[in-house]
Amino acid sequence: MKKLLAQIMKFSVVGVIAFLIDYGLMILLTEVFHVDYLVSATVSFTVAVVFNYLASMRYVFKHKEGLSRKREFIIFVVLSVIGLGLNDLFMWIGVSLFGIDYRITKIAATFIVTIWNFTTRKIFLDATDQK
Repeated sequence: MKKLLAQIMKFSVVGVIAFLIDYGLMILLTEVFHVDYLVSATVSFTVAVVFNYLASMRYVFKHKEGLSRKREFIIFVVLSVIGLGLNDLFMWIGVSLFGIDYRITKIAATFIVTIWNFTTRKIFLDATDQK
């Protein structure tokens, strides 16, 4: 349980930094460059995923033996693409259907997608509990 809590804390630190990249870039693209909120959310999410991969696989999750880095990256990308789909779906529902400001909706979407990210990466990419 101690290892899991430590891992969640590391994941949280990486996640906060990734969120700042994601949220900041989304607002910059939307407010300064007048890019549609959904396009901005997609671009910023993608940039944050690259950071998240590099940081998560270095500091949060332990590499599984027998899993090549190429396959590890492919799994990470597939899980992230699903996360992106969830992010964009929640953004669209919040903004287009319910009329909630995109910045508020992004915070809620991030919270939900973070649960998806940690759970799936723990299952498919982490070897911490393996002996």
